Amino acid sequence: MSVETAMSKDEAVQDVSGHEDEAADWRGIANEDKEITETGNLVLAGRSRRLLLDLLRPYRRPAALALVLIVVDNAAMVSAPLFVAHGLDTGIARGVAGDWAPLAWTAAGYLGSVLLGVLTTFSFLRVSGRLSQSVLFDLRVRSFTHMQRLSVAFHEQYTSGKAVARLTGDIETLQELLESALNQALSAILSVLTIAALLVYLDHVLAAIVLAGFVPLVLVTRWAQRRQRAGYRRTRGAIAKVVVQFVESMGGMRAVQAFRREQRNESVLAIQDAEFRQATTAAMRGMGDYAGLTKLLGNLTTVTVIVVGAWRVIEGDLAVGVLAAYLLYLNEFYGPLDELAQVFNAYQSAAAALEKISGVLEEEPSVPEPAQPQALGKASGAVRMDEVWFGYRSDTTADSRPVLPEFTLDIPAGQVIALVGSTGAGKSTLAKLLTRFYDPSGGAVTLDGVDLRDLSDADLRRNVVMVTQESYLFSGSVADNIRLGRPEATDAEVFAAARSVGLYDFVQALPHGFATDVRKRGGRLSAGQRQLVAFARVFLADPAVIVLDEATSSLDIPSERLVQRALESVLRGRTAVIIAHRLSTVAIADRVLVLESGRIVEDGAPGALIAGTGRFADLHAAWLESLV
Repeated sequence: MSVETAMSKDEAVQDVSGHEDEAADWRGIANEDKEITETGNLVLAGRSRRLLLDLLRPYRRPAALALVLIVVDNAAMVSAPLFVAHGLDTGIARGVAGDWAPLAWTAAGYLGSVLLGVLTTFSFLRVSGRLSQSVLFDLRVRSFTHMQRLSVAFHEQYTSGKAVARLTGDIETLQELLESALNQALSAILSVLTIAALLVYLDHVLAAIVLAGFVPLVLVTRWAQRRQRAGYRRTRGAIAKVVVQFVESMGGMRAVQAFRREQRNESVLAIQDAEFRQATTAAMRGMGDYAGLTKLLGNLTTVTVIVVGAWRVIEGDLAVGVLAAYLLYLNEFYGPLDELAQVFNAYQSAAAALEKISGVLEEEPSVPEPAQPQALGKASGAVRMDEVWFGYRSDTTADSRPVLPEFTLDIPAGQVIALVGSTGAGKSTLAKLLTRFYDPSGGAVTLDGVDLRDLSDADLRRNVVMVTQESYLFSGSVADNIRLGRPEATDAEVFAAARSVGLYDFVQALPHGFATDVRKRGGRLSAGQRQLVAFARVFLADPAVIVLDEATSSLDIPSERLVQRALESVLRGRTAVIIAHRLSTVAIADRVLVLESGRIVEDGAPGALIAGTGRFADLHAAWLESLV
């Protein structure tokens, strides 16, 4: 499959061939739908934390400022009960004696702490909002850039729906954590730590009761953490399947309606949506269990403190103001714990999402750009395949027979060759190797004597261009789609390229000429017109080597003749490899290669092969008979 057909031809095929393999990711990324061992959990958790820290690293200053604001806010919050205790134990007694100053200072201090808390909360939300949006922007750009850099092999295995899920739903889950839950988490953790210290300072006996109740709380949290992480990992995998089904159904709507697949798609979506619902329900049930247990433990501890504290006040061992402050602090102590339970829920969901995203970001291109590329400049177009063998599977089992077994081919600069043969003979595989969408498993493919693996992507794409059966057009103007071949080209150069392939007059007749929007996937143009736009791209790019993979097989006869004339103009003076079933396209070739099981069984000029008695002569005779 070529790049240009990846979002059209294959999506339609998937829509009519079922979705049994939709869960299969390239190399089983993150093992999305399988149980993961405890060691695997630690690896994935560490990977997601590393990604989050890496995203935050460029924003250390605003992150530090946010942390300072949280600390000040926490200090303002925990100081309020101290003012209450002072007012009850000292201020009231001094007020009875006629000295109202302690009560006034107590009230002023309490009001000041409240106002300081309001100011720091407002400032934190502004700082954290900018910080979170910057982090999310970087993550979207990094993910999208990395996905574009990954090789065609990855995208042929990793469905477009899962890519959409990574860039939308998973990042939105992280957004919820960064924008609100992170504030609550930092504040709650600081509150728990500072209040715990104050509880110990106020009274050791009551502090021992509180800390004793904290032990089962820690155990419950650890249990819930393992349970929730697994649950949310299932929800991220389940929603990815839902997105896959939705995206592919919408993208292949013509195939869906042509084959009356609506009910089948609805059934598949219902099953996958039910799986997502069940996974989410299970995760929320776990959250409910955790929140309920924490509240139960907190209330039991509070009741115990009230009973013991009241008894000690009666006995004269504890001041009533200290007990009042203690109960206020306990409310502030278990309140943050309830918030942490909610944050914990958001964190587990975000952590599961980060695992998925980090799994994609850790993927390396199977066709990497060389560390020290060899400069090529403008190539003449001499191509050689030297003892190349290639198989799509990396194992060595019996069913992994190579598609090309030790294939050798010389193509002089400027020569046009045609590849013909039955389906599965290896023609498209040759095209993928010549354009370096794949690297050979053995041997080398060279351009002007330089191994393609030693060329930079810029040099390779400037000198080698592929045109496929269904040239992909992006939403936008005709000029923009032609300019894809050379983005810096002027309007005059775009017009010249259109004239060279016979497209200019047609485009000028459109409502807005070259500024006319071709709409989604070029839907405003016919198949032949889309192909002419693709040829104009190639003409503008001016490569040394052109690979045509079934470039005319979907055209009617008038369109094919129009494209054939454009093809002769585009190929003039260039090396070309034409893969075609229609032998009318082969007629313009200097040389024809007949492939069978990845081997060349015939090689010669078209006329010489037609005059013979071999495979190509039989194919030509059958083609002539089909025309009659």
